Amino acid sequence: MSAGAVATDGTARDLLADLVAIPSPSGEEGEAARRLAAFFEERDREVWIDEVGNVRAPADDAALLTSHVDTVPGEIPVRIEETDDGREELWGRGSVDATGPLAAMAVAAVRTGVSFAGVVGEETDSRGARFLVGDREAPDALINGEPSGWDGVTLGYRGFQVGTYAASTDSAHTSRPEPNAIQRATAWWSRVDAAFESDEETPVFERVTAKPVEIAGGVAEDGLSVEATIDAQFRIPPGETAASIRETVEGELGSGGEIEWREPTPPVMESPRTAVARAFRAAIRRRGGDPRSLRKTGTSDMNIYAGAWDRPMATYGPGDSALDHAPNERLDLGDLDRAVAVLEDVCETLQQ
Repeated sequence: MSAGAVATDGTARDLLADLVAIPSPSGEEGEAARRLAAFFEERDREVWIDEVGNVRAPADDAALLTSHVDTVPGEIPVRIEETDDGREELWGRGSVDATGPLAAMAVAAVRTGVSFAGVVGEETDSRGARFLVGDREAPDALINGEPSGWDGVTLGYRGFQVGTYAASTDSAHTSRPEPNAIQRATAWWSRVDAAFESDEETPVFERVTAKPVEIAGGVAEDGLSVEATIDAQFRIPPGETAASIRETVEGELGSGGEIEWREPTPPVMESPRTAVARAFRAAIRRRGGDPRSLRKTGTSDMNIYAGAWDRPMATYGPGDSALDHAPNERLDLGDLDRAVAVLEDVCETLQQ
């Protein structure tokens, strides 16, 4: 069967269009979650929205299909455009990350009878996935939904550690030579950045990378001190731990400042020889594709699932991840159809 020969009844396309048309930035997933739940109700599947906002549709736990309902902020007019080579693309925030994978999984779950969960908060604190692993038993296998391309399967993600540095110094005339809190904060970040400097020939997936994401500072409201904060993110490759990164960062504090850490997300690297990975390779080949195994430099809810459940898993979904969060985010609808077919094949294989 050629890649272009996949039939579709339009179900996934219709669901995708409905969901993308509903704004669902993290914390505001309610309306999209209700539309997703209605999709299962209309097909006589047990479904409910749990206390944190996840859409839960349990069934055959031979596989749990799960993707996130939330998107990053941003308005992109929802529309379908035809490309010069005759393909149809749906434009809209979340079409790639990850409403496309979410819609594909919902349709495949209904057609094959496997379990499904649409989770909230992936783009911020993964609160939906964290709640899920504490509220249900581990499935036999798990497929997480993120864009990998219809012919790609993601087996690895780096982990994630977030911290906030804070420094405070007494206010003084700016002519004095002693460093204020802002200088201490920027000097601290320079030391941290240097501590994680690595050989450029080392693949990014295998490096610790440090990134400041927000800096604030100035004279306090009472005028008696200068304060500075830096919010920083650290990506953790397999083989490294959050504890070792925290130790390095704290070792650069010197005599000024302190850092407050959030709960870390561990890295994950799944074997390409699991039943899930094998099922994907076979399904992609059956649909005319050449399967690709991917390692991503970011982090996803799969990290949470792998840290809690010792089960075979992978991440899969239609879409070009280079368009994640982008102003030109759009999904090839033919790839959506192929992804649904691949997911159906994989689920049926895991159910045997």
